Amino acid sequence: MPDDSSWNAAARPGETATERLDRNWADLLQELRVSQTGVQLLTGLLLTVPFQSRFTDLVAHQRVLYLVTTCLAVLATGLLIAPVLLHRVLFRRHARRELVAAAERFAIAGLAVLGASVLGVLGLIFDVVLGGAAGYLAAAAGLVVLVLLWVVVPLTIRRRLSR
Repeated sequence: MPDDSSWNAAARPGETATERLDRNWADLLQELRVSQTGVQLLTGLLLTVPFQSRFTDLVAHQRVLYLVTTCLAVLATGLLIAPVLLHRVLFRRHARRELVAAAERFAIAGLAVLGASVLGVLGLIFDVVLGGAAGYLAAAAGLVVLVLLWVVVPLTIRRRLSR
């Protein structure tokens, strides 16, 4: 985490280090709530796919893509829910700094894996509906969109702010 203590002290006079950690934890929890809902819906829907009548129509590479995508969705679910368990384990241990730092890493990893899972779903759907080339094209287009929204725009704004 970057050290922005001097800015924080000027912008929030009177806020203690503990209050700051509590605020950071609360902000992170709000972000996790948004992403957890999405990843849990995606994972739940993926887990029902094999029970659909058309699942047997999938060819070998589509089944592999489905399984990889499902594993990614389950991993993303685990990563995005891990901070909650970590909080339970560290509760009353006075480890807020460690909790916030670890939860931030879990959140970033979880969002990256969620993105990969979403791209897998997108590729699979287009592959089943329109064929393999359309699946690759849709996944590539989705990758461009996610990289723009999740990497390029935030880093561009961050770069502007650091000037």
